[in-house]
Amino acid sequence: MLLNMLIDANVKNTAANYLPIGIQLFFAAGLVAFIMIISHLVTGPKRATADKLQTFASGIETHGNARSPMAIKYFLVAILFVLFDVEVIFFYPYAVNFKQLGWHGFGELLLFVGFFLAGYIYIIKRGALQWED
Repeated sequence: MLLNMLIDANVKNTAANYLPIGIQLFFAAGLVAFIMIISHLVTGPKRATADKLQTFASGIETHGNARSPMAIKYFLVAILFVLFDVEVIFFYPYAVNFKQLGWHGFGELLLFVGFFLAGYIYIIKRGALQWED
């Protein structure tokens, strides 16, 4: 139906077609402004004292700079975990349809596991999981 309207040369693209979108945007902006005004009026007084401006870290006194350098190994292990964790998700379709896929599907699964293991062996040989610096 919509495709026919788009193809039909007699249908004109006018500003009236965008009126519902404009009304929705107007009400959305009004709702945001209303909520911000109400939250400003309802909250109590705002006094910036030294205690309130101090960084809160679950009651633990802060020490040092938060921008200290970290070893790249943490990020590398996190990325590798996500990579291999997402690859495991691809086993689910095979587990659901293993009877319909038959031996051909099993061969494809073995090929996938082979690529999976090749990547794992590669990162082991490259020392990506070695923590000694």
